[in-house]
Amino acid sequence: MIATGVLGVALLAVWVSYYTRNYNTPMDITALKKDYNDNVFGQHLVSPVILKAVPDFWNNTNPKKPLVLSFHGWTGGGKNHVSQILVRNLYPVKTEKNKCVQLFDVTYHFSQEEKMAKYNIKQQIHRTVQQCERAIFIFDEMDKMPPGLIDVIKPYLDNYEELDGLSFRKCIFIFLSNTGGEKLTELALQFWRDKKKREDIKLSDVESHLSKHAFNKKSGFWHSSLIDRNLIDVFVPFFPLEEKHVKMCVRAELHQRGRAVDEELVNKISAEMSYYPEKERVYSVKGCKTVATKISLYV
Repeated sequence: MIATGVLGVALLAVWVSYYTRNYNTPMDITALKKDYNDNVFGQHLVSPVILKAVPDFWNNTNPKKPLVLSFHGWTGGGKNHVSQILVRNLYPVKTEKNKCVQLFDVTYHFSQEEKMAKYNIKQQIHRTVQQCERAIFIFDEMDKMPPGLIDVIKPYLDNYEELDGLSFRKCIFIFLSNTGGEKLTELALQFWRDKKKREDIKLSDVESHLSKHAFNKKSGFWHSSLIDRNLIDVFVPFFPLEEKHVKMCVRAELHQRGRAVDEELVNKISAEMSYYPEKERVYSVKGCKTVATKISLYV
């Protein structure tokens, strides 16, 4: 019995050591950078923000507050794609991902009455952090969230040492929203018409506009304390994708499937996509969202 008890304690110590090591290992920045370079196209402001903010936060053993990122742009620009690349680099093991990553789909999770929705958000966050102190919470379709509901998580984003015996300072919160997409499109289109490179658009040119637009538009962030109290660290813009970016997506998808890149197929698929404005046909209506399906029809 004593031997069994000693063995149990030893195994527990090994498990704790393994758990701590896995969730506090310095991030492999090189691998993350390569993943973004190989799989994210047309978003010149996204990778620099992620590659700077996330590793700095992840490698900090005692951050003052959670890292809070808000992704803005039209559907198909890569908001969800970028967040999933981050997840797979932070949690390469499936069991780690299952414990540490919580996705909230606004239209699915918050269709019930507001009181129950608030309770469910808090319960899910607490449960996840109890299992994994370095958790990631992703809120998809924030533009469809009832105004005021997201403020229930405000205490978790602040710099409190503990709440109900738990610390949330090592967590990452990511919000995905279409809000501000029209402003980003207008800016990108203006650069295109002025024959300027879209890569010359700076984060400082758009971040304050995204913050104000999200705060004043009657959707998920409308008059939210998260913005009013400056709890969102970075507003990350996702610009609409041009045809050349769609072609990059097609090539990347073919490569992932282990198939040779057929430029005739690349051109055919990109030409079949819908573009806007109607006359100029500059930007893909759905970005790269339907590329995989299009390829499956031909391959």
